[in-house]
Amino acid sequence: MDFLTFDTPLGPMALAGEGDALTHLYLPGSPTPRLFSRETSLLAEGRAQLLSYLRGELRVFQLPLAPAGTPFQCAVWEELRRIPYGATVSYGDLAARLGRPKAVRAVGQANHRNPLPILIPCHRVVGKDGSLTGYAGGLALKEALLKLEGAR
Repeated sequence: MDFLTFDTPLGPMALAGEGDALTHLYLPGSPTPRLFSRETSLLAEGRAQLLSYLRGELRVFQLPLAPAGTPFQCAVWEELRRIPYGATVSYGDLAARLGRPKAVRAVGQANHRNPLPILIPCHRVVGKDGSLTGYAGGLALKEALLKLEGAR
């Protein structure tokens, strides 16, 4: 696994990749693996696109992603990638889009286990009433990301 730590306007983050794809994005305050940071072209491009996004200059990431999860989790993460920049959906909406309208809690758990937050935009999922609900990076970070995108 290749690993790169870097500073962002939101705090220190880290990217991990294997082969030709990114596998993890570690948000500020998240525990990271005990690996030496080593820049590769893939990790450098991931950092560049993430920093461009955080400056409000990039709306769609063009990065190879390879999140590992169950088939259901992968389906949820793929559906998350279809939520446009600046838009939000509820957990119930997301479950319905997957053809599993009663799987709201399972969708929430899949969001929580998303190994590539921001790149796979789980921050765009909100409560049924539009309220901000759980986010691995904390609600302040979720709100900052939605505000950056103009969704708040």
